[in-house]
Amino acid sequence: MLCLITGVSLLAACQSTGGLTPAEIARNAPLGADGSEKGVDGLLVGHRLMEAGEYELALRAYLRGAAEQGMTADVLSALGSVNLRLGRLGQAETLLRRAVKADPASVPAHNNLGVVLMERGKLGEARAVFQQAFALDSGSSDSIRKNLLLAIARSNAAVYDETAQSHDFALVRRDHGQYVLLSQL
Repeated sequence: MLCLITGVSLLAACQSTGGLTPAEIARNAPLGADGSEKGVDGLLVGHRLMEAGEYELALRAYLRGAAEQGMTADVLSALGSVNLRLGRLGQAETLLRRAVKADPASVPAHNNLGVVLMERGKLGEARAVFQQAFALDSGSSDSIRKNLLLAIARSNAAVYDETAQSHDFALVRRDHGQYVLLSQL
């Protein structure tokens, strides 16, 4: 008897319950990705995300661009720029130095490297980098001109700071013809 019940149950399980028709299966099937089409360039997406202020997403897009194109000067410059925006100055400086080395004529890489150097307090080097960017750009960019003027002003202020504390100096005579300059530090 048990065999008969088991057999009937198995036959019932094999019976068609109506299921989906082939048209319904085709309609509900996921769309296949067309491998012949090329996706949107990661650098382009990253630039648009940078404009929108989405720096973490831009970093991901730039990394995707690096995977697609390799570590070109443009990719290095873009990665350095987004790291600058994220406040990662050490990483930004390293990447932008590599970008400048890979393409010594890259104006954006020079400009952004100058900005990083200014932020890190390396005023003399920043001034030199901005001068290089200004020369490469033939002086046509207002933002580079402003950055250069700011670097010049800050580096001059660092050499001669009028707001620094004044020290009291005194010239004291010791012996015949010998003088000593004393200060209170």
